[in-house]
Order: sequence, then structure tokens, then C-alpha cells
Amino acid sequence: MIWLLISVVALVAGVAMAFEIRGALEREREFRASPACASVPVKSSGCLWEQEFTVRKADAHRGERASAEAELLLPSGKPWEVTFPQTDPVVSEMKPGDKVVGLIWHGHVVEVRDAAGRRQQTSTGPVEWPEDRLGGALACISFGLTALVGSLWPLFVRGNQRHATAGAVIRWHGLGMGVAAILTLWAQAANDWPIWSIPAIWGPLALLVLASMVAFVIAALRGDLDDDTLSAPSDS
Repeated sequence: MIWLLISVVALVAGVAMAFEIRGALEREREFRASPACASVPVKSSGCLWEQEFTVRKADAHRGERASAEAELLLPSGKPWEVTFPQTDPVVSEMKPGDKVVGLIWHGHVVEVRDAAGRRQQTSTGPVEWPEDRLGGALACISFGLTALVGSLWPLFVRGNQRHATAGAVIRWHGLGMGVAAILTLWAQAANDWPIWSIPAIWGPLALLVLASMVAFVIAALRGDLDDDTLSAPSDS
């Protein structure tokens, strides 16, 4: 049962993300409260040090699944490889020979700033991780839970087309709630809104989707959707 498997995987992933939110918040707070280093740190340190690098190579991997990456050179010539969760605004403009400033924290380059003053977090950067975890948790849990209910419902009433249609209605509305959470996360990131804006925006949208789901389920059980395309998808 494909839908059942997908719903379980999504639910597990959502719960895992939810457990990561507190740790991500604490790590971001620690980063923002970290003082500047008094001198070049000789070992991993919780202070912030700005180090100048020369770009040796950069690859945004546009259209590929691989993360954007760059190889930076210290003044000594030692290479330092970093990856980025996104291509913009810095790594997409990097060219060999460019000078950039890397922000080092706990032995990792967590942020890169180019000559134009644009900043971008690397894959190890702590900023925006809480928002990503929260948005992902809302998307996966809302979709996983509703899709699970919609997948199990027809199993208990086998051979009843109306209940099968009701289950399909629940699954597709669950997908809608998950998509709404992802779109909310994108809007929050694009506008740099605070983390609380994610549940504040997604909550009303989710309630609208739930209201629509209840209305369509009632219609399905009454037989009003007997010829609807929602009854077409197979659970096998």
C-alpha cells in the first residue's frame, strides 16, 4: 500500500524534525551570543573569527541534487571545502580568484561574505535551522497523520466505494496541508519573518483545509462524489 507507506515515512520524519527544533534554537542562540575571537583560534572555539579566503573553485550544481559547494584557500594555501544548502546569493556569483570572508565558529565556516557585502550561511551554519525544522515538522506531521487516517479508513470497510472515496479525500487534503506548510516556510524565509509567523500563518490555512476535508468527506459518505475523480486513485 503505497499511500500507507508514504504516510508512515512522512510521520516518522516529521516527529524527528520536531525533536530537533529545541536543539536548533539553542544552537542559534549560542551562535548569536558568541563574542568575537581576540586572536586567531588555534583549535575549535565558540568565539567568532573572520578569516579571509581566496576562491579556488565553486560549483552551484544548478539542476542537480548535489549541494552547492566551493573550495576556499587560506593565505597559507591550505584548502577549505564548504557546502551550501542554497545557491544564492553568494556561491552562485563566486569565481576563481575572488576574495571572500568566512566566519569561523566551532571549527567550521558557518557563513561566507563576498566583496559586495552579501552573506550566505553554509550547510553548517546555525541560522534558520529552527525555522526549517519547524516548517518541515508541520508539513510532514500534518500530511503523514491525515494520509495515515485516509489510508487505514478503507481497510476497515473493504468493498465500500463511498468509504474508499472518503479515504482518498482525506489523503489529498493531507497533502494540501503539507504543501501549505512548505509554502509558508518559503514565504517566511523570503521575507525574513520571525519563527512564530510559520504556525501563525499555517494554522488558519490548515483549518481551512480541514474544514474543506470534513465537507468533502460528508459528501463522499452521502454518495455525492460517487463519480468524482477522487475515487480513482488506487491504494495498491
